[in-house]
Amino acid sequence: MLKKLTVFQEVRELEGWQAVAYAATLLERMLPNYTLFCEVTEFADPSLYRNSLDAIWDWLSSPKAKINFTAQLEKIEMAVPDVADFDTYGVYPALDVAMSMTAIILLIQGEDPQGAVVVSKLSQGGVEAFIEATAEGDISDAEIKVHPLMQWEIEVQKELLVLIKKHPHSGSTCKLLKAFATEPGMTNIGIEIN
Repeated sequence: MLKKLTVFQEVRELEGWQAVAYAATLLERMLPNYTLFCEVTEFADPSLYRNSLDAIWDWLSSPKAKINFTAQLEKIEMAVPDVADFDTYGVYPALDVAMSMTAIILLIQGEDPQGAVVVSKLSQGGVEAFIEATAEGDISDAEIKVHPLMQWEIEVQKELLVLIKKHPHSGSTCKLLKAFATEPGMTNIGIEIN
């Protein structure tokens, strides 16, 4: 449990572009979970969320970019899945993406200064829930902590903190962070990205 707390504490201390960049990078790893859910269930057009995340990256790359985040928020709120409407596990990671997207936009708008912590916890919680859902029988907290997916999640978040603190706010840093999220070719819950 100590490892988790230190990551969240460090994320809590991020401010401004660093907090948004941290959250956007984690969301970049999670987004394919939403896309896959939409493709399988025909729930919504996943490009809505892709476009919103691209707008966040644009805003990060060039802070003078004029982006109507209130309109973005309205669009994504129309495509939030209701877990009661689906009997597939995929709705949960999809909902994590929707909640993360909302948290980042509220962070940008200054309405939720802890938006990066919200996304950090949703990503890690999503991994935990996935491990529990795919385990054969009951699984202890200790077993979850040492599970390769959870170990990877914690390492990614720690490495991301180092990257964000080491690099200046720039378009090239945004490219680096996006590549960091997509290069492993897997989502936070281990689903392969084509």
